[in-house]
Amino acid sequence: MRVAMRRAAHQVFDNPKVLEDPVALAIIGPEAAAKLEAEERRYGSRIGRSIRAFMAVRSRFAEDELARAVARGASQYVILGAGLDTFAYRNPHGSALRVFEVDYPATQEWKRRKLAKAGIAAPPWVTYAPVDFERQTLSEGLRSAGFDPAQISFFPWLGVTMYLTAEAVMATFGFIASTPPGGGVAFDYVVPRESLTFVGRLALAAISNRVAAAGEPFRTFFEPRALVERMKALGFRRVEDLGSEEINARYFRDRADGLRVGGSLGRLMSAEL
Repeated sequence: MRVAMRRAAHQVFDNPKVLEDPVALAIIGPEAAAKLEAEERRYGSRIGRSIRAFMAVRSRFAEDELARAVARGASQYVILGAGLDTFAYRNPHGSALRVFEVDYPATQEWKRRKLAKAGIAAPPWVTYAPVDFERQTLSEGLRSAGFDPAQISFFPWLGVTMYLTAEAVMATFGFIASTPPGGGVAFDYVVPRESLTFVGRLALAAISNRVAAAGEPFRTFFEPRALVERMKALGFRRVEDLGSEEINARYFRDRADGLRVGGSLGRLMSAEL
């Protein structure tokens, strides 16, 4: 919900939009939308703007990489840890792209109730794939949902890797690497403490304490160069890694409002098969 609130805030407060999302406000509901507009000061702080920028741009990055994959023949888009992601309800590729939303069963049911309450109908190209990783693998969950392993597929995985063990993360990348050439993955990750400046370490400590208090502590950190090599070793042939400077140069250059990603905690990576 917090991520969805940040994406919605981008629609309300920022112009031009890095991520055009006409569903963002509807999916959070009228009460949350009203609260959002009433808390403009909070969302207008330097830290608030930076977090909002990253939440918006990581979705834009994944969708840009999807467009590249579609041009290579991808016909399946598998959103891992879908949460309140809205792509399926504004899919520009229509029925040419089948969208799978993978999430924990209870979370997915909560989302579907929110969609129904907002009057947002599930389009024919979306398939919900509830997966309880304590009971089944990603491969099993997708197969039971009708995923075709012979088709070129692209996987966005946003806001998840840092909460899992490194073994679980790499196993998921291994599964993605087993899918046909032309597909790939786009994701974000957090760098280790020792790679950060003093200010970065303070920021990491603050964020780590916050998510740990919410019951979801950070578990895994990756050093960028080492992660690139690990992805290539799995069979990904093109790997792109973006830090804050690269993200700002690509998506936030020459903005009059100064919106940009700050710090060096979170990075974006895409890996193509």
